Amino acid sequence: MSFNAKMHVADGAATLRLVGELDRRSAPRLNELIIEAASRQVKRLVLLMDELKYMSSAGLRCLVFAHQKMPRGVQIVLIGTRPEVAETIKLTGFDRSITMEDSVEAP
Repeated sequence: MSFNAKMHVADGAATLRLVGELDRRSAPRLNELIIEAASRQVKRLVLLMDELKYMSSAGLRCLVFAHQKMPRGVQIVLIGTRPEVAETIKLTGFDRSITMEDSVEAP
């Protein structure tokens, strides 16, 4: 399966929808979007993860990159992370550096 990521910026938040498999081949695309989001001076970086089926260590490095690249005080939120992906994040302890939510509340 391939990887796709799209970004939407509104109301001080950059929202990225991640679809497919995030691995070493697809990680550079996510890093490009993270750099773009950081340049927009947002207050939140939201990653919609419900359609992300797999994340390798390269994907974890993307999350660390986001944490380092975003300006101080920007909240990073992962929403709808599948259990198998969430387990990988929790095993590294990175879940203590970000916010993980089950679902997004509709406005």
